[in-house]
Amino acid sequence: MAYELTGKVKLVQDAKVISDKFTVREFVVTVEDGKYPQDIALQVVNDKVSLLDSLQEGQEVTVNFDIRGREYNGRYFNNLQAWKIDSGEAAAAPAAPAGDDRPPIPDDSEAPGEFDDDIPF
Repeated sequence: MAYELTGKVKLVQDAKVISDKFTVREFVVTVEDGKYPQDIALQVVNDKVSLLDSLQEGQEVTVNFDIRGREYNGRYFNNLQAWKIDSGEAAAAPAAPAGDDRPPIPDDSEAPGEFDDDIPF
């Protein structure tokens, strides 16, 4: 099941290599929740570790994550495992594709003459 939260990055930790097949990196996002903000600890694993490379403290992000649970020695643990992170800047202003030499598409106010809506097909 996928969940989503939006908040500001509070902390990004260094990656921890647990084994040759498992790397984990944790980060904290502060979410405004009524009167008291909540600091939510999340993690990324293996190939998703690089998602945190461009994050900076104070940056507004939207995080998509799954809740993972497990049992160890009769105790139960939960992790919030992030799999997609969108920064506020990227969502607000999408970048133009690199190498796009096409001229901009004119809006209706720049269109010359009348538009003929009588198309034969």
